[in-house]
Amino acid sequence: MVPEIDQQRFAEAHAAGALVIDVRNNGEYRAGHVPGARSAPLPNLPLDLAELPKDRPVHVICQSGGRSAQATSLLRDLGYDAHSVSGGTAAWIDAGRPAVTGDEPGTPTTAPTTPEETR
Repeated sequence: MVPEIDQQRFAEAHAAGALVIDVRNNGEYRAGHVPGARSAPLPNLPLDLAELPKDRPVHVICQSGGRSAQATSLLRDLGYDAHSVSGGTAAWIDAGRPAVTGDEPGTPTTAPTTPEETR
C-alpha cells in the first residue's frame, strides 16, 4: 500500500516548506500547479532522481492521485520517504488554495487558503 497524505496535512507540510514534485505532464503543470512544486513528469521520473534528496520527505502530486501513487511506489522502492498527495492538484485547487501557472515552480506563499482566513 502506498502511503498517502491528506490535503490538510499536505497544506500544513507545504506551508512548512515541504519538498513537492508534480508528476503530471508538462502541459498540465504549466496550466496550474502547487506553488513550489517541481515538475517531474512520471515518464521522466527516473531521469530526475539525482536531483531528489533522500534525507527528507518527498510529497508526490498529480491531478487526482493515480500517477502520484505510481511514482510514490517507485520512489519508496528506491529508498525515498515518499508520500502521495490524496486528491492531487484538483483537490488542492478545489479547496481554494493557490496555484501557479507556467514552467517555473513559483514561490510557496502563506497567503490565505480559505475564505474564512481572508476576513
